[in-house]
Amino acid sequence: MITFKMINAFLKVNLQIALAYRADTIVNILINLMWLGWELLGLSIIFSNTNSLAGWGLGELITLLGVFRLVNMLMAAVIWPATEKFNTSVRDGSLDYVLLMPANSLFLVSFARIVVWRIWDLVLAVTLIAYGLHSSGGVVTWLNLFYFLVLAAVGAVVMYSLWVVLVALTFWFVKFDNNVTIMQALMDSGRYPVGIYPPWLRLIVTYLVPIAVATTVPVQGLRGDLSGSQVALFLGIGLAAFLVATRVWRAGVRHYSGASS
Repeated sequence: MITFKMINAFLKVNLQIALAYRADTIVNILINLMWLGWELLGLSIIFSNTNSLAGWGLGELITLLGVFRLVNMLMAAVIWPATEKFNTSVRDGSLDYVLLMPANSLFLVSFARIVVWRIWDLVLAVTLIAYGLHSSGGVVTWLNLFYFLVLAAVGAVVMYSLWVVLVALTFWFVKFDNNVTIMQALMDSGRYPVGIYPPWLRLIVTYLVPIAVATTVPVQGLRGDLSGSQVALFLGIGLAAFLVATRVWRAGVRHYSGASS
């Protein structure tokens, strides 16, 4: 209950910030639409020369783009805005105030800054997924939809866990400012189906740095390409990623010396 109250408070504060800069919000939405246009143009150019990409048709790639934007919305709305502030707070010792609060420090660092206008990305993502499914002509069963929702949640957890590990490195390497850059570079590999990559890279982006779990895998669940045991495997990967991330975070907090040292 306390957690929901805190999220509600964070949303109210960040909504007030967004409303104070309405023009910026409108400009950001227009830029977002422009980038979407470029992404769709890129897909149209690819499919003007071929009928499929690693066995995926245009409609399925549009669905994948929708899932990619869904994950990207989570990162851009919640995760990335907190990164710069966190890096600075570790260097100047202001993280002390967060650690002294009677709440989970990882939760406070993660959700204190929320870019509210990014909810627009959610609308775009759902629209792309629905349009892509309609264009591909695939039949989605309730079981496949359930698999998709579970795997999308797993993907979000995996991406969040990866971010936690990257920002936690700042506890040991204080001038490590490339968290977001590394994350964005890794995220770009999720724009396309994992099948287009060579086997060694496919293994990396699925299991070692599991970007594909956040993008390709949910769409595979929606297509009916995965069995229940495979969905359970990816669920285990998500749980393992979160457990590792929280352990790394706790180790980093213990290593943190604070402003008084």
